[in-house]
Amino acid sequence: MKKILAIHTGGTISMSQNDQGEIVPNAQNPIAHPTQVLDDQVQVITDDLFNLPSPHMTPVQMLTIQQRIAQAIAEGLDGVVVTHGTDTLEETAYFLDLTVPDTIPVVVTGAMRSSNEIGADGLHNFRSAIQVAAADASRGKGVLVVMNDEIHTARYVTKTHTTNVATFKTPAFGPIGLVTKGQPTYFQELIQQTVCDLDHVVDHVYLLKAFAGMDGTFFDALNNDQTAGLVVEGLGAGNLPPQTLPAVQRLLDRQIPIVLVSRCYNGVATDIYDYPGGGIELRKMGLILCQGLNGQKARIKLLVGLSAGLSATALRQFMRTAVS
Repeated sequence: MKKILAIHTGGTISMSQNDQGEIVPNAQNPIAHPTQVLDDQVQVITDDLFNLPSPHMTPVQMLTIQQRIAQAIAEGLDGVVVTHGTDTLEETAYFLDLTVPDTIPVVVTGAMRSSNEIGADGLHNFRSAIQVAAADASRGKGVLVVMNDEIHTARYVTKTHTTNVATFKTPAFGPIGLVTKGQPTYFQELIQQTVCDLDHVVDHVYLLKAFAGMDGTFFDALNNDQTAGLVVEGLGAGNLPPQTLPAVQRLLDRQIPIVLVSRCYNGVATDIYDYPGGGIELRKMGLILCQGLNGQKARIKLLVGLSAGLSATALRQFMRTAVS
């Protein structure tokens, strides 16, 4: 019999709708002991680690989840399911993907509807996640996100709709598998990457989004001794308004690593434009062009790399692509 650890952290999947139609946290997690979703092939061990709305999640708590998973691996468990609020689910899942050894299946899931709403999806998603975590075919695929009968990689999945149950998508590549008749079926393989061993997480790693007419105001606000790193969602293929450049240079002069991604949800940042603020100039200035990650994922990766103590050269290599 497979032993699966269920780590509950809160979110809509553990909430209920009150008489006023508001979604609120429960004192007791309604899916913490869902015996009706299990069969005699799986034993689920429950750990109510947190009871937090998704916006309350921080990298410190992500590290606590990672440490609990490491304990499960040491105990010889067969897989882990993490239930999580959807607003920051992709960030926690990617943090785990970067820091958990690919030893046993780790699956993150959540819900778009609370436990007592009509059409509640939490119990179904939880069951599907357990089935994926218990399957031998799920080994060696990195951290997975299972929602709405689709299996996505933590590296590329993103929330695309505020309320739709089919919100989690992988824009460039699609899901790597599906859950059908209680079993995962895989159609793609994930290219593996380096896993960083962390015992702490750094603070003051920021994310800015470029916009038409942007100047150096926000960059200068981060020009201080506390700022550890910055990710910028640039325009198009990875460009910035020229008015930002003096302030960007001041950050670089402080040896603050700046990573550039595109604010487009598809495609990659690349240095193809040669004009003031174009990707070619930004690369020459010292910005790290990261290909394949959105802004929030790139921030998590930069935070992990800095927390792991990577040198400037190693950090640049680590951040250049989604795969490293």
